[in-house]
Amino acid sequence: MKFKAALLHVIVIAGLAMTSAAGASARTLQLVGFGDSLMAGYQLPPAQSYTAQLEAALKAKGLDVAITNAGVSGDTTAGGLSRIDWSVPDGTDAVILELGANDALRGVSPDDTKKNLDAMLSRLKDRKIPVLLMGMMAPPNMGGDYGARFNAIYGSLAEEYGVPLYPFFLDGVVTQRGLQLQDGMHPNADGVGVMVEKSLPAVEQFLKGLSSAN
Repeated sequence: MKFKAALLHVIVIAGLAMTSAAGASARTLQLVGFGDSLMAGYQLPPAQSYTAQLEAALKAKGLDVAITNAGVSGDTTAGGLSRIDWSVPDGTDAVILELGANDALRGVSPDDTKKNLDAMLSRLKDRKIPVLLMGMMAPPNMGGDYGARFNAIYGSLAEEYGVPLYPFFLDGVVTQRGLQLQDGMHPNADGVGVMVEKSLPAVEQFLKGLSSAN
């Protein structure tokens, strides 16, 4: 009887362990898309924003993720820095960080833009939240010197913090009028789809790294 009781106890413990492991592996990854109007989905229905379309694309590939849209139209890196602590809640598994376009449009000093992005990366690192950094490029009308200084920010910070970099968030859209709203600056729903398609491999690789780390 004692042997049977002990055996039953072992079986129950093993079953609980397997259930716990299955629950852990099935946990939904909680991501935050943190950025400006390009992340928020300016003038688009919520379901057509970058975060919504990216979440759908990842789920279609069998990945269990939920992406919170923390994009604020018009946000600069200074604005992002002022809200990053409360816009990225505890329990966030990773952040897709996209900011800087409005800095360039307003002619903000690249030194200030870099300082703000640096501070955001530092705060997220202190909280042990991995980051995928989305690069941005200055518009040509800002001049060659400004563009060179601004465009170098993202690669420099990615190297410094050891975070993956997607070089240009608007890749494939910025010069395509058919993929933009009438303002010629923001992507339409199809444009967002192109952005998701082009960035998807980088996001998948990023998430694969998270799984390996865990």
